[in-house]
Amino acid sequence: MAGSQDREQVRQLLESVRASGRTALTAPEGKIVADAYGIAVPGEELARDIDEAVAHADRLGGRVVLKIVSPDVLHKTDAGGVVVGVEGAPAVREAFCRIIENVRAYAPDARIDGVQVQQLVPPGQEVIIGAVTDPTFGKVVAFGLGGVLVEVLKDITFRLAPVTADEARSMLDSIGAAEILRGVRGAPAVDRWALAEQIRRVSQLVTDFPEIAEVDLNPVIAAPEGAVAADIRILLATEAVKERRKYGREEILTSMRRLMEPRSVAVIGASNEAGKIGNSVMRNLIDGGFSGEIHPVNPRADDILGRKAYKSVTDVPGEVDVAVFAIPAKFVASALEEVGRKGIANAVLIPSGFAETGEQALQDEIVAIGERYGVRLLGPNIYGYYSTWQDLCATFCTPYDVKGGVALTSQSGGIGMAILGFARSTKTGVSAIVGLGNKSDLDEDDLLTWFGEDPHTECIAMHLEDLKDGRAFVEAARATVPKKPIVVLKAGRTSAGAKAAGSHTGALAGDDAVYDDILRQAGVIRAPGLNEMLEYARALPVLPAPKGDNVVIITGAGGSGVLLSDAIVDNGLSLMEIPPDLDAAFKAFIPPFGAAGNPIDITGGEPPSTYEATIRLGMEDPRIHALVLGYWHTIVTPPMVFAELTARVVQEFRDRGIEKPVVASLAGDTEVEEACAYLFERGVVAYPYTTEKPVAALGAKYRWARAAGLLT
Repeated sequence: MAGSQDREQVRQLLESVRASGRTALTAPEGKIVADAYGIAVPGEELARDIDEAVAHADRLGGRVVLKIVSPDVLHKTDAGGVVVGVEGAPAVREAFCRIIENVRAYAPDARIDGVQVQQLVPPGQEVIIGAVTDPTFGKVVAFGLGGVLVEVLKDITFRLAPVTADEARSMLDSIGAAEILRGVRGAPAVDRWALAEQIRRVSQLVTDFPEIAEVDLNPVIAAPEGAVAADIRILLATEAVKERRKYGREEILTSMRRLMEPRSVAVIGASNEAGKIGNSVMRNLIDGGFSGEIHPVNPRADDILGRKAYKSVTDVPGEVDVAVFAIPAKFVASALEEVGRKGIANAVLIPSGFAETGEQALQDEIVAIGERYGVRLLGPNIYGYYSTWQDLCATFCTPYDVKGGVALTSQSGGIGMAILGFARSTKTGVSAIVGLGNKSDLDEDDLLTWFGEDPHTECIAMHLEDLKDGRAFVEAARATVPKKPIVVLKAGRTSAGAKAAGSHTGALAGDDAVYDDILRQAGVIRAPGLNEMLEYARALPVLPAPKGDNVVIITGAGGSGVLLSDAIVDNGLSLMEIPPDLDAAFKAFIPPFGAAGNPIDITGGEPPSTYEATIRLGMEDPRIHALVLGYWHTIVTPPMVFAELTARVVQEFRDRGIEKPVVASLAGDTEVEEACAYLFERGVVAYPYTTEKPVAALGAKYRWARAAGLLT
């Protein structure tokens, strides 16, 4: 890796490029950077005329590649500025002249420094290694199939830079064509260590020099004996990235504790008039049973809902933890000044009319006020928040008071209400529901830091449209995932930013592709839709963590068994290969026309005793790590009979210290709905009329268990 002397050489080079008014390094300059960081590139020389080109080609030996060197020509091939496989003096002379003529025709005013004469790299697998500055995550390193395939297949994976050696190696296995790198149809495997080293060195380069916007090694020729970058392109940023104000972990926890566990709340804009937001917030706080102090603030009232009203928040006696704003946007700044002077830790900004309506300056003003006084801002443009274990309902929406272990957040008010309705209809116990809105200050990483430590929270589910600081989110997620799962619904799967990218890497770094890989890198479970996010959040606290990969399906219907098997594969799970002794043990309980193996088909006409015996065996055998049950409605074994026996057996084993995740798919008449609810309440994740949902929930639990390092 680059030493201090090498880094200083690169620093001076980049400064000289900037001083010349350029943002793109030439190929010879790129080679200087590559050599400094040990990025393998072919031997090459710069030829300023034909005779130099001939001499350099002779010295390099064999066939060579000629490439234009111009600070004004970024895409050399498009300009006709590349000729491959040139050998012999006459051919070198002809290629040199042709390149110059092509570039003159393509860009008449382009400055030409000469022609690069480069050794022709032996054939191998073409891949791309690059780095890009993502607006959310900062420096991101990329790897995928290269050459002409890069635009066609878009088979590429991303990680936060810098990457460790292990993370770099993981990238080789994360592309769809990973098998090609291992060698197929008699072709030898590539040098994986050399390839991973190229990735790691590029990631370190862009970490050391934030002013580098993009790096593109394309193609990198990967062969059994090494990996060489045939072309390197480096682009510099046109402007410095504005640093976001950072808060330390203890600062975050201190302010979040006062927000989520307040002893005193002031409502600015409290009202006696029904239908006003200030009235709804007051009613929810009072009717919800909040035991702390509630102080209405309204300059035109003496009493609101039986409580003394204050003209200004500065008149409120004692210490206040949270100020909830229920006033129009144009009055927020002046009221926030008073909140700051009062020393209130948190402002919950319900009003809309800020950046979401184009009033960015107004939002910037309140952020500046908050920073000046040390007031953390939740919102603006939110529905408020619920902290159920404190009996706190600081919102103008419907109240919710079912306490539990799920913390739910949303950037959208509409999604927030969908969360509320789902929680009510499914009786999901929540620790908090928080609206984030414009995220002018407090955002997902603050909430993750708090919920990660909150003893009432077992699972965190977040709807988000963007992240203000992707790296802060990843840092908070990595600290939280070993303790509890995080489920994210990321809205917006398209990228507009890639259009203006100056490199292959940049063009492929679509928002969703980067989010997908980096959320996975952080150990976050990404939900494909709103219902999945909510169902995962409800199911994950119910299921114990699996201890291994062996999943067994026990079903009363062969058709369900096939669909459940498909769902197992779709969710990245492994059907256990049943050993002979276990196969014989299952066969002892099922009729001759049933089927052991996996799925284990006990057939539909069996009595409750067959279900119980096979489920009991599945729970008892330590080689089985998770059970997927398929039930279909018969009069022989009615739905509630199945539900009761299953719950009883599972609880019996849990009482003995044997915990395994058990999920169930129930098909039948409407009675199966009640049976599923019964099972869910007793620790078995069960769904009617679907084979996909229970296995998806199990798959989410497995993804978290792997990320948390719990699988043995």
